[in-house]
Amino acid sequence: MKRLIYFMVVGALGIVHQSAWAQSISTVSEKDFLNDMPMVLSVSRLPQRLDETPGAVTILDRRTIRMTGARDVADLLRLVPGFQVSNSFEGNAPQANYHGNWGDFANHVQVMVDGRSVYSPFLQGSTGPGLQAVAIEDIERIEVMRGSNSAAYGARAFLGTINIVTRDPIDTMGAQAQIVSGSNGIQDALVRLGWGDDRAQYRIGVDRRADNGLSGASGPNSVSRVNFRANFHMAADDELELRAGQMQLESGVGFVDQIGNAPRNRGLDTSYLQLDWRRNLGQDSDLAWHVSHTDERVKDRFSYVPVPGLWVDFGGRASNENLSLQHTFRQSSDLRVVWGAELRREVLASQPLFNTSSEFVTDFTRLFGNAEWRLHKDWVLNAGGMRESNSITGDHFLPRAMLNWHFAKGQTLRYGVSQAYRPPSTFENAANVRYNDPASGALLATTTVGTGRVQAEGIVAREMGYLGDFPALGLNLDVRVFHEYISKFIQTSLYPLPSGLFTCTPAGPAANSVPCVTGYFNGENFQNQGVEYQLRWKPWQDANLILSQTYVNSSWTDNGSYQVQPLTSAGVMFMQKLPRGLDFSVMYTQSNSTNFIGTANPMAVTTSRTDVRLAWPLRIAAQRGEVSFVVQNMGQAYADFLPDTVFRRQAFVMLRLDN
Repeated sequence: MKRLIYFMVVGALGIVHQSAWAQSISTVSEKDFLNDMPMVLSVSRLPQRLDETPGAVTILDRRTIRMTGARDVADLLRLVPGFQVSNSFEGNAPQANYHGNWGDFANHVQVMVDGRSVYSPFLQGSTGPGLQAVAIEDIERIEVMRGSNSAAYGARAFLGTINIVTRDPIDTMGAQAQIVSGSNGIQDALVRLGWGDDRAQYRIGVDRRADNGLSGASGPNSVSRVNFRANFHMAADDELELRAGQMQLESGVGFVDQIGNAPRNRGLDTSYLQLDWRRNLGQDSDLAWHVSHTDERVKDRFSYVPVPGLWVDFGGRASNENLSLQHTFRQSSDLRVVWGAELRREVLASQPLFNTSSEFVTDFTRLFGNAEWRLHKDWVLNAGGMRESNSITGDHFLPRAMLNWHFAKGQTLRYGVSQAYRPPSTFENAANVRYNDPASGALLATTTVGTGRVQAEGIVAREMGYLGDFPALGLNLDVRVFHEYISKFIQTSLYPLPSGLFTCTPAGPAANSVPCVTGYFNGENFQNQGVEYQLRWKPWQDANLILSQTYVNSSWTDNGSYQVQPLTSAGVMFMQKLPRGLDFSVMYTQSNSTNFIGTANPMAVTTSRTDVRLAWPLRIAAQRGEVSFVVQNMGQAYADFLPDTVFRRQAFVMLRLDN
């Protein structure tokens, strides 16, 4: 596939010298939502002004995304208050955690691409692969809801939602080609074609990002993607959107000194099909129908050195299907309502992980609704919730209420309470990892066994917020003060087999002792409380400054072994358009992680990173383009995910041509 992508890029570089494919089409695109007071699409499922949403939202628009120089969505989230990011592929893929380190799989935030949930059922609900689902160039904006959003999207929105909105095909007509080359083996490429008329528009894109990974890791890593989208205007009141694609993620993982985690190449193959239909039922009323199917296959196999002929295998397959129907209407001039239902099925199979070839099926049934009630011209109440039933932990009701007060022009205060939960993943509930002697078939070791008794973890979140808009100063300020009470937190612990024994000894396959196995249990309750803010400022013409800061104080202890340190993080990004069309940006972020994401070891120092980007516009006859130069981590190298995997300075050049 690597050769195919590069041949297509070379071909596209020739295409951009031909006549444009783009048609002149008069319509409203998604960029029209980003005005002085942006519209938000994915918080309550109602299109709402930013100052009337039931919670704090960060919007990363297309210009900001490009100016960061980031190569994937995970890296972009360093700009969002409260997020801690890892660029490692060791766990599964680069990932982002909100309000601290919640485990190797970052499974407490819901990630969606154009409304389709992209977390991995196989990888314990991990959002890492989903953050790699689309190329940066195909993204129009990213909406990040900071805070529990299960009232709108169910179990996985435990701490919030990230909705990646791709560009409308009408805005990507013609051809685009892009090549990136740099240090640390960076070799990225993209080719994209868009065509159509006023009745239908199409886009297909093929891209690949690759590098040698973190220093100390077993890299290299690569992500190869094909994505297709088509929009059909079937009648005056009907719109149909079709999406399909495939992603292949390959990464070098493991370490030579870890016999149960030997160096190898791990592969993840994901494909999807999505169909969205919308009908306008009249003024302020519409009906939306969504159906999607996703397949996921994981290959992860290596030789277990101490026992000749024994192979360790963490591979398997999973799939999920979603069907939802949503009705939005205006009941009166002061009341808007959205309600609907969703069915979701997740199927997972892995002989190595569950000691059976049988499939594990988890069904979700969801009924949801939210009412936006304008109590007064200055008071807006959002109230609603979701009734969710799943086949693992049963029924749950997830309510939310948020009151927004516009106490002065451009000034909003909000206060609200929400409740969320997360059921255990299939692996957390039913894991059964065993290794047998290849010659005799005798059981050599049992490493992870689920008890089948894990309950859903829950959260009750309270927040106060302030949103201030000062047009005369070019200033926007968003502040969130929060208290999150987490109960029945799911965590790992060693326990003996058989479970009736009181003590056990961690032991290898040859030891003659009562073995310890790893299981998942509901641990202690704890609370997070703190404050985060984001400031956007236009100090002068063609300049933009983004500043964010977070402070989280947690009462949680990891098995009583150490007291978690307060999490503090900060980020600042400055963007300036220079003479002759040049673009300059610099971004600085720092964090004192409570512990490494891949281990319980606390970090001793604060990590920081500075990135710089400079871009020059190109114009060749009728073609446009850009050359940009990016340096990531201009300061000292820092440990990422594990103490021995390090992010060092890297630089790359990008050439883009559009037609």
